[in-house]
Amino acid sequence: MIDYKSVRPGQKLELYVKATCPYCAQARQYYDGEGVPYVVHDAEHDASARDRMFALAGGDPTVPAIVVDGTYVRSGWGDPPRG
Repeated sequence: MIDYKSVRPGQKLELYVKATCPYCAQARQYYDGEGVPYVVHDAEHDASARDRMFALAGGDPTVPAIVVDGTYVRSGWGDPPRG
């Protein structure tokens, strides 16, 4: 299982986010602080991104949805996850 906070160099990190989500902001701040590059998908306003997120997350609407190397890792941020 991939640890959402231990993304290794060379892995592709994708975040499905909502602009007003404070947990999405926390996730981005964490990865920025760790120097981990990521791709952001707007799950709120981009219907195709939202559809991909639902497909990856089994229909879970919780953001941020975290995907590493094309594999869904989890939805939400923190322990326990919130979003």
